[in-house]
Amino acid sequence: MTFSFPVVPRYAEIDQQNVVFFGHYLTWCDEAFTAFQTAVGYPYPAMIADGVDIQIVHAELDYGASVAWGDAVSIEVENEKVGTTSMTTRFSIRRRASDAEPWADAVTVSLVHVCVDATSFTKVPVPSRLGSALAGSRG
Repeated sequence: MTFSFPVVPRYAEIDQQNVVFFGHYLTWCDEAFTAFQTAVGYPYPAMIADGVDIQIVHAELDYGASVAWGDAVSIEVENEKVGTTSMTTRFSIRRRASDAEPWADAVTVSLVHVCVDATSFTKVPVPSRLGSALAGSRG
């Protein structure tokens, strides 16, 4: 399953080069991951209720093209790996300036989340519900 998350670049996210400031791509991916969790059947509030939270411990961004104000943006979210205490997710940020244009790859992001106890923030195993939901999302 490929999950798509639409984004509308806001004026405040545009820098003096007239493109999205790079830090906002991470915010968009965080929002997309939260929506992805809901789509695969294990929403963030359920995870917290189960006593588990997640923290990003590694992020990589590779740029292919800029995103400008007014562009349509879609983030495709795919789980790449579920480990014992962590998971790796890939985000393909695609853009187009108008409906007449094809979608173009802009930025690829890889995030590694580690599961932690929601109270003590010590590392814990990936909850079976989350691991199963993410594994089920892979084609």
